[in-house]
Amino acid sequence: MSIAQSMLPEFDHEMANTRKTLERVPDDKWDWKPHPKSGSMGWLANHIAFMPGWAVDTITTESFDFMPNGVMVEMPNAKNRAEALAMFDKGVAKTREALAAASDAQLMQTWSLLQNGTPIFTMPRAAVLRGMIFNHIIHHRGQLCVYFRLNGVPVPGLYGPSADEQPTNAAANA
Repeated sequence: MSIAQSMLPEFDHEMANTRKTLERVPDDKWDWKPHPKSGSMGWLANHIAFMPGWAVDTITTESFDFMPNGVMVEMPNAKNRAEALAMFDKGVAKTREALAAASDAQLMQTWSLLQNGTPIFTMPRAAVLRGMIFNHIIHHRGQLCVYFRLNGVPVPGLYGPSADEQPTNAAANA
């Protein structure tokens, strides 16, 4: 089995859970944040929605400089849940296609995250996909679920039912 083929089931599972989470972001809480130093719910939704698209660049380029010439790259900015979901779905589709087509040699080539031309880290593309993309999304998805709890938004079950999605007695007794 190739590296890509071994990663696709995890990718599909985590992206389905991430979409389920993004579907619950309330538009009327887009600017809500739990603390002045925290990102808003909309910022988190945007960050999560954009990350799958980064994976395509990870697979197809040698590096990404998020601050070329000292200027931060402007990221897309969805204004609501529908726009965030559209961005997410587009990135997921493109990434799944790129990952499915990637060879082991391609995934073992090094990739670098740069800041103004200086490497922040360099590692094999497969490690970047798992750490910088998959795990990063999961991390922020967890933050978003805490925001949900603080705002009375039902938390989706991601690896089994959440406290808001308890199984019915029939399902529990099956």
